[in-house]
Amino acid sequence: MLAAVLAVLLGLGAAGALTPSGPAGRASAAGAAGAAGAADGSAAAGAQPAGSAARAPGAAGHEAARSGTSASGTSASGTSASGSSASGSSKPGAGRSGTTTAGGTRPGTGRRGTSGPSAGRASTHGASSHGASHHGASGHGASGHGASSHGAAPARAAATVSGTSCRYVAHIGDSTSVGMVSPLDLPDPAQRLAAQYTGVGVRHAWIDASGGRSMVEEMPGQVNGYGTARNMVSRGFRGCWVIALGTNDTANVSVGSSVGRLARIQELMSVAHGAPVMWVNVKTLDSSGPWSEANMQLWNDTLLQACHQYPNLRIFDWASAAQDGWFISDGIHYTSAGYAVRAHLIAGALARAFPGSGTSSSCVIH
Repeated sequence: MLAAVLAVLLGLGAAGALTPSGPAGRASAAGAAGAAGAADGSAAAGAQPAGSAARAPGAAGHEAARSGTSASGTSASGTSASGSSASGSSKPGAGRSGTTTAGGTRPGTGRRGTSGPSAGRASTHGASSHGASHHGASGHGASGHGASSHGAAPARAAATVSGTSCRYVAHIGDSTSVGMVSPLDLPDPAQRLAAQYTGVGVRHAWIDASGGRSMVEEMPGQVNGYGTARNMVSRGFRGCWVIALGTNDTANVSVGSSVGRLARIQELMSVAHGAPVMWVNVKTLDSSGPWSEANMQLWNDTLLQACHQYPNLRIFDWASAAQDGWFISDGIHYTSAGYAVRAHLIAGALARAFPGSGTSSSCVIH
C-alpha cells in the first residue's frame, strides 16, 4: 500500500517524495513520505491530508491557486506562513503561501537539505523560520540551553505584570496555525495570533507556520518542525515554545513511518533544552483514514506520556475545547470564527501554563 501511495504522489508531479530530515527523519520510511506529501495537497490513494480540497485521488487543493498571499503579524512580531487554508477551502497542507514580518529581528533559514527563498519575500512552502537575537533576554526560558529537561522543576523566569512570564515566544505550526495569522481568514489584526500573544504579555512572538508540516518529513522547499526549531536556536532565540504540530505527524505514523510518535516529540524537546514548551494537542472530525480522530487521539495520548518525562512541558487541551461547529467541511481546518477562538485560547493557555507568578503544576492546561 505504501508503494501505491508513493506511486500516486509521484504520478501527480508533486516534485518527488518528502525528504525526511533530522535524527529521526533519516530513518523514516517511504510510506511516511508519501503520506506527508499527500497532507500538503497531493492526492494519496484513498486519503487526503490537511490541505487538499477534496478526498478523491488526484484532487488538488483549492488553496493551491492562492500562492503568494501573505500572512501578517502585529508589531514586534515576526510571522512566516505557507500553505494556509482560508475558511471555506479544504484540507490542511495545500495552500497559498507567503511571508511578511512586522517588527522583530529575523534570522536566516540555515536549512539542511532544502532550498528556498530568503526571509521576508513571498514564497512557497519553506518560508523562513523566525527567531530573534535575544541572547540572555529576560523572561521565561531566557537561558533555555542551561536547563535540564529531566528531574527539575518546570522552568520559570521573571514574571510580567500580568498574563504569562513568557516574554519571547516561538510558535511553530502547520496549516492549522496559518489560518490564525492569515488576513484572509482573520481580516481583523486584533484577532490574529500575534495580537493575542501580545495581549497576555508576550513582547516578541516569532510565528512560523507551514501547510503540511510535521516534525520529521519535509516537502521540497519546506523546513520541518525539528529543523525550524534548530534554526531559531542557531539564530539566537531564547524563550518559550508553543508547538502546534501533530496532525500530520500522527497521520504519517499511521501509514508506516518508522519514526514513532514519541520520537517526534522528543526531537523538539531536545532542541528546547529545558525551556518552557506548550504543545497544542490535536483534533479532527474524520472518522477514518490517516487523519482520523482515532489517530489524533493516539498522538494526544503520546503527548501525555511525554509530559511525565519533561517537567518543562505543558499540553493545551485544544481537543476538548474545539467545537464541531468551528470546523469546515474537511473536518480538519477551521472557519474564521474557529481560527479566532483558537488564537485566543492558545494565548490564554500560555498564560495559564507559564503564568506571570507562580507555576502551573498540571501537565494539561484546559
